[in-house]
Amino acid sequence: MDDSGTMKRADNDMGRVIVKLQELGAKPLGTQSVEETRNGPTPADAVKALLKDDGKDPDALMAQMKVAKQDITYSGPSGDLPARVYRPEGTQGALPVVVFYHGGGWVIADINTYEASAMALAKKANAVVVSVEYRHAPEHKFPAAHEDAIAAYSWVLKNAQSFGGDPTRVAVAGESAGGNLAANVAIAAREGKFQQPAHMLLIYPVAGTDMTTASYKENENAIPLSKQAMEWFAKNTVQSEADLKDPRLNLVQANLKDLPDATVITAEIDPLMTEGKTLSEKLKAAGSKVTYQNFEGATHEFFGMAPAVADADKAQDLAARELREAFSAKTTGSTTPRSGEKKQ
Repeated sequence: MDDSGTMKRADNDMGRVIVKLQELGAKPLGTQSVEETRNGPTPADAVKALLKDDGKDPDALMAQMKVAKQDITYSGPSGDLPARVYRPEGTQGALPVVVFYHGGGWVIADINTYEASAMALAKKANAVVVSVEYRHAPEHKFPAAHEDAIAAYSWVLKNAQSFGGDPTRVAVAGESAGGNLAANVAIAAREGKFQQPAHMLLIYPVAGTDMTTASYKENENAIPLSKQAMEWFAKNTVQSEADLKDPRLNLVQANLKDLPDATVITAEIDPLMTEGKTLSEKLKAAGSKVTYQNFEGATHEFFGMAPAVADADKAQDLAARELREAFSAKTTGSTTPRSGEKKQ
């Protein structure tokens, strides 16, 4: 498997995960059928296998986080869809809420694949995290996932109290394709004149459709995400080439005014690094307060790997701190604009 220098640039702990992923038999994304890809080993599987190699029990480590979980459904445009609620054990009263959108290029993965990320945010941000499923391509082409993402957020606003959440303090978060969905929810809230998220946590988001950026060139054959993989995701997701110009996919060309403050996290060894950084700059230029951090030596998908990758722990701490500050501002009287309001 050609890693185009991934192993040479990856931090040691990150490199161990990549090696384990290859040992599990993972094929390069974009080289198999959709069904084969969905059934193949994931970076999350590699982390679990690596922990077992080190004599650690992944399930026991999850249990030590003391985060309760409950499977629910929410009302989507095409019917009920699965979601999972995570809440720190021993907490009382209404907690702030994070609506979390998993990654997978809108084609693969699910809420189980990204459970480590959702649990970490619940624990570290002391919040209820609602990890939502959405319809996948190619069975449901663009914009099905985006429609579901907006519906999930709206459902949470109306039903947060039913699972101990505070409907006045609801943020959005997502990884990769899910980061794109999270940003689009905020844009939809602005356009629809409904409650803006308290914060946007965008983790190596799919923010553009230009596959000739600097990071695409540098990481063309990176593991686990390559240019070929992104081309494959796009082919399976869009109905036509015209969709690639849609600002919901090409976020860096969208109207980003009057959006919530944001935290944008990117990874060095990732084709999406350039567009994530560009999105952070454009959000800031449009008036949002933005915290941006790029993690050198990390690859796409690193965020949920805290038990095995030190940078993941650091990224989670950053994300949780930013969320706590945003929720605190909502409690004490926020200056974050609602739809139609202007930042000072």
